[in-house]
Amino acid sequence: MSRTILLDSGPLGLVTNPGASPLAAACGRWVVDAIGSGSSVVVPEIADYEVRRELIRARRTAGIARLDAFIGQVEFLPIETAAMRRAAAFWAEARQQGRPTAPDPALDADVILAAQAANLERTDVIVATTNPKHLSRYVAAELWTGIG
Repeated sequence: MSRTILLDSGPLGLVTNPGASPLAAACGRWVVDAIGSGSSVVVPEIADYEVRRELIRARRTAGIARLDAFIGQVEFLPIETAAMRRAAAFWAEARQQGRPTAPDPALDADVILAAQAANLERTDVIVATTNPKHLSRYVAAELWTGIG
């Protein structure tokens, strides 16, 4: 079985950046290499939301077009009811343990992304992120630079 890599908003924003920075270019090469090695690269809907809302706010229509084009080349994972219910459980458990991943009134995209990853019926699933601290409580998550 091949590895499934879900992109958090950090790597997704980098890979759809026009390459203005060496980090963005490196992330783009990393995604190409991951696909070339047989991994499935997946854009979870919650990560698309996080990147897209900022592009819309900043009126970056070219960025939206790049995001759409990238999503057309990889797998897209819509948010389903089961994932939202699991996310609600993750959110509540984190607060019961006194370890929230975001302020109480926040949507808390991290638990939604973690639930989307946890609900995938695949083996070898990992979330590629720029901050694995919160996500790794629930699912396998690593810095994108550490995923080979």
